Amino acid sequence: MVDIAIIGAGVSGCAIAREVSRYRADVLVLEREEDVCCGTSKANSAIVHAGYDAANGSLMARLNVEGSRMMPALSKQLDFPYENNGSLVVMVSEDDRPALNKLYENGVANGVEGLRIVERDELVKMEPNISDQAVAALYAPTGAIVCPFGLTFALAENAARNGVKFQFDTEVTGIEKMDGGWRLTTSQGDVEARVVVNAAGVYADRLHNMVSDDAMTITPRRGDYFLLDHAAQGHVHNTIFQLPGKFGKGVLVAPTVHGNIIVGPTAIDIEDKEGVATTQAGLDEVRAKCGLAVKDVPLRQTITSFAGLRAHEARHEFFIGEVEPGFVDCAGIESPGLSSAPAIGVMVGGIVKDILKLEEDPAFDPERRGILDPKGLDAQAHAALIRENPAYGAVICRCETVTEGEIIDAIRRVPGARSVDGVKRRVRAGMGRCQGGFCSPRVMEILARELGVDQSAVTKAGAGSELIVGVNKDAI
Repeated sequence: MVDIAIIGAGVSGCAIAREVSRYRADVLVLEREEDVCCGTSKANSAIVHAGYDAANGSLMARLNVEGSRMMPALSKQLDFPYENNGSLVVMVSEDDRPALNKLYENGVANGVEGLRIVERDELVKMEPNISDQAVAALYAPTGAIVCPFGLTFALAENAARNGVKFQFDTEVTGIEKMDGGWRLTTSQGDVEARVVVNAAGVYADRLHNMVSDDAMTITPRRGDYFLLDHAAQGHVHNTIFQLPGKFGKGVLVAPTVHGNIIVGPTAIDIEDKEGVATTQAGLDEVRAKCGLAVKDVPLRQTITSFAGLRAHEARHEFFIGEVEPGFVDCAGIESPGLSSAPAIGVMVGGIVKDILKLEEDPAFDPERRGILDPKGLDAQAHAALIRENPAYGAVICRCETVTEGEIIDAIRRVPGARSVDGVKRRVRAGMGRCQGGFCSPRVMEILARELGVDQSAVTKAGAGSELIVGVNKDAI
């Protein structure tokens, strides 16, 4: 029996895992996919929201502001990309002034620092490509952008360094109470735990409903996005939002920490918890709306489109707490869940600590060193690195200038990349203009070599997504 079983290895689950690794406890993270960051956490706007939007007094508002404040220090401690670029919520009609003022007042009540309303003259100086219809905007200097993959991997790696175990390809199909804890029925056999944490994203309602009579329903809310090439870099500097509506924050235009531009999302409620396919209607909606706040968005520079799911609960609130003795929910974590993740980890970690009366582990190491990116070195240091390890001189992904050394590092980490997508999310091989058209075969070769398997066993994203289906010469 483990002390703590965490179901779900998204950003919330990994943040919780890192927090409980501070204590003397046997911790196991169960994930139905083949890697961490395979659900909601891998497909979102990559925004650290300042915290002006969530209803004052809500748990969502409190954890958003707390998580946002924690992010700069955490990015240094765990070595993941973060940029405090600020955000603007743009109104395009004077009729919207009351709504903008209300958003400002809500943000002040939530404790967001530095909020102010900027009028058109200042707005144009801040963002030359702002819409000609823009009248004013709410400026939040604490708004930021982050790499959602980088954050999640950093949390997971630090948790693993401090003793947390990760078990992938393991779907939890049943939960029952037992003496001293819970028995989880999984696709890989039973797991017994003194405390269970439900951080299962869009599936959190199913697990909750297995143990509680207070039924919960989570609706997958799909968001469609465009991702633009580096050539579009500089079109906007702040994250540009439109005034929120009943389906969220509307279509945004924002820079990414890697030099792209992201445009989206839609907010379409669906039934399929795996429904991450883009639709023509969804992408058309993004096209139609993105120009309301930002003019001349260079959509011709699109290199890919994608969709993600938000775990929407009708009350639009985070549900965090012990719902049955030893069973802790971390459910309904939709936007601003990424921004709130560090604070969610602290909150749930505290709940679990109190349940189990855990003692701090003096050996806990809060630091993590990220994957070395040679592009950040000066010419002399780069040359020295290549002399020491020639793999850093072999460029595998030309679009993003990713070397073999970086890919090997990504695979050898714990938890490390086990698929082409796992490599892509860690070091961006395949994230560029050609979307892996050039580098994928070489990435497959490196994966096969490092994992000690045949290339036919290498997958795009876990079992069932094998990339090689046969050998041409065998058919001749």
